[in-house]
Amino acid sequence: MHAGSNDSTPGYADTASANMLFVFAIVAVATIGGFMFGYDSGVINGTQDGLQQAFSLTRFETGFNVAAILVGCAVGAFIAGRLADLIGRRTVMIIAAILFVVSALAAGGAPSSVIFIVARFVGGLGVGAASVLCPAYISEVTPARSRGRLASLQQVMIITGLTGAFLGNYFLAKAAGNSTASLWLGYPAWRWMFWMQVIPAGVFLVMLLVIPESPRFLVSRGRMQEAEKVLARIFGAAEAKRKVAEIAQSLAADHHRPKLSDLLDGAGKIRRIVWVGIGLAVFQQLVGINIVFYYGTVLWESVGFSEADSLLINVVSGLLSIAACIFTIFTVDRIGRKPLLIIGSLGMAVTLGLVAAAFATGSLVNGILQLSHPAGLLALISANLYVVFFNASWGPIMWVMLGEMFPNQIRGSGLAVAGFAQWMANYAISVSFPVLASTVGLVVTYGFYALSALVSFFFVRAMVHETKGMELEQMRG
Repeated sequence: MHAGSNDSTPGYADTASANMLFVFAIVAVATIGGFMFGYDSGVINGTQDGLQQAFSLTRFETGFNVAAILVGCAVGAFIAGRLADLIGRRTVMIIAAILFVVSALAAGGAPSSVIFIVARFVGGLGVGAASVLCPAYISEVTPARSRGRLASLQQVMIITGLTGAFLGNYFLAKAAGNSTASLWLGYPAWRWMFWMQVIPAGVFLVMLLVIPESPRFLVSRGRMQEAEKVLARIFGAAEAKRKVAEIAQSLAADHHRPKLSDLLDGAGKIRRIVWVGIGLAVFQQLVGINIVFYYGTVLWESVGFSEADSLLINVVSGLLSIAACIFTIFTVDRIGRKPLLIIGSLGMAVTLGLVAAAFATGSLVNGILQLSHPAGLLALISANLYVVFFNASWGPIMWVMLGEMFPNQIRGSGLAVAGFAQWMANYAISVSFPVLASTVGLVVTYGFYALSALVSFFFVRAMVHETKGMELEQMRG
């Protein structure tokens, strides 16, 4: 992989020559996958009382029902990355959209915990597929100079999907009286929370039917005329012919179709670029961002804020997240990926360290951590600054880089492995937090997240190369 960018590259890197209206249209469709990623992840919040009541679940069993989606996400990311090399990026996204619909219907109508777990696992397959393929598809259909900002829209849509799920759940529960009360057709509100997901999933499915397949995939399968036709709609006929030849040349010398063993080098060792992808995917989770999403309300109540204040803090965090992502959209193709990652790592290390320091001043009262007003304020401000640093850097940039950093020959396989690692790390951090918080305490737990952020700084400096302005055909592994 090249260590620098080449803004002088002719043709495909030139945004001015592209039909950007068409590019924006197909990117807008692909980013609905990011919305579904966020919505399916967030819809479980607000349904847990209903699950416990309907299926007579213990706290442990409830946690298992909630976490079922994450296992599906890991499997879905791995399968989708490989399957995308066989049947196409768009085709696998269509399958993911169908899985979203099936999961929503089955989870809402589940007669037992077992059926619910299977339904959420199926939804996880869709989330995992969307998480890796939507940014990859965007990278493969956009000009180099605007690729970063367009791929960064994925993170905005993920947060928007989470927020949409929270708001939908809130209004449905309010209309019924509470999440377990009867709403429409005699069914409780919590079931409708899942069924409402059919609407955006259906829109995603229908819109995917009108966008083209990735030209990189088409070339890899020898479908040159189809690839040229797609590229001509984006860049014009003359540029399309040149680009098809360039993509073909970037594939394996013997022109074999992409396969998992392509991740190994000539000596049979895993390529360095694959380890970089895995590192980016895992570090994005080791800094603890999903603790804010999954346990935010519980956490802030534990340090002295009321339930109403805690919910408001989560709303503020969501707004700050979107604002930070918008900042990245306008800067990622100017500043570059690596500088933003470095700034984010340092910012997160400092702010997480301050949160841990604030918690260290507290005292336990009936098992609940109590903070002084100054310490509580420090924890609140630091945590929200942490959210800003994450969503201005590692949140969107990790997905941008995974979508673009792998050479054409190994993009699908590289995404499969990195995506699987990302979701397994997500699962490990999410499941371990309650245990760590109740055993070693919040200070040590947040100290670990701060240390992970600091280590990620050195990882980026040593291992990650800039991809700003580079053609996908210039990526080396």
